[in-house]
Amino acid sequence: MTRLSVNINKIATIRNARGGDIPDILNAATNIESYGAQGITVHPRPDERHIRYEDVHQLKPLVKTEFNIEGYPSRNFMELVLLVKPDQVTLVPDPPNAITSNSGWDTVTNKIFLTEVISEFKKKGIRVSIFVDTNLVNIEHAALTGTDRIELYTEPYAEQYSHDRKKAIPPFIEAAKLANSLGLGINAGHDLNLENLRYFHENIPYLDEVSIGHALISDALYFGLEKTVGMYLDLLK
Repeated sequence: MTRLSVNINKIATIRNARGGDIPDILNAATNIESYGAQGITVHPRPDERHIRYEDVHQLKPLVKTEFNIEGYPSRNFMELVLLVKPDQVTLVPDPPNAITSNSGWDTVTNKIFLTEVISEFKKKGIRVSIFVDTNLVNIEHAALTGTDRIELYTEPYAEQYSHDRKKAIPPFIEAAKLANSLGLGINAGHDLNLENLRYFHENIPYLDEVSIGHALISDALYFGLEKTVGMYLDLLK
């Protein structure tokens, strides 16, 4: 079964809008796990506009499933991850002012940089995933960096899904097959939601994990958090 990791950044965004600790992201993470999610994802950014570094430290002893920290591997980010030692770190090529992740790594240009960064994490026993698009050259070179997994950037699939889902899916199928043949695990994320997740899951082979935040937390405003997590889990069966 493909695992569901819930990104709780949006819960922190709401908290930060007013200050204080409402909603309580620690309680939210614990509840999300109790509802059946198999992981918690956070993306601490340099300006701490949603998840803060302090949150990451507080979440570490509470998360009993898989703890995934994603972000751009700046020195501050790397020091945080190496200290906290999550189950997985996902490397994204976001500049500091990015609103959200909007591209995969150019693994050809950044191969030496990524190889050095990944080596540091793996020395500490942290599984590494890197964010990539469906460009097969980028996947081939991702395998040369020493990463354990890739995370397929799924915004192009999500954008095209409502227009022609049969045309949207083939690049991701091909990318997944290549990644698997190269010994890489496969994660996916970005704009996956209740409408498009089932078709993606049914068609992508070897899919280990999906990371979903914005859509899931938004749906929870209508359906409630427990029911929403259950709805996403049902799409992954």
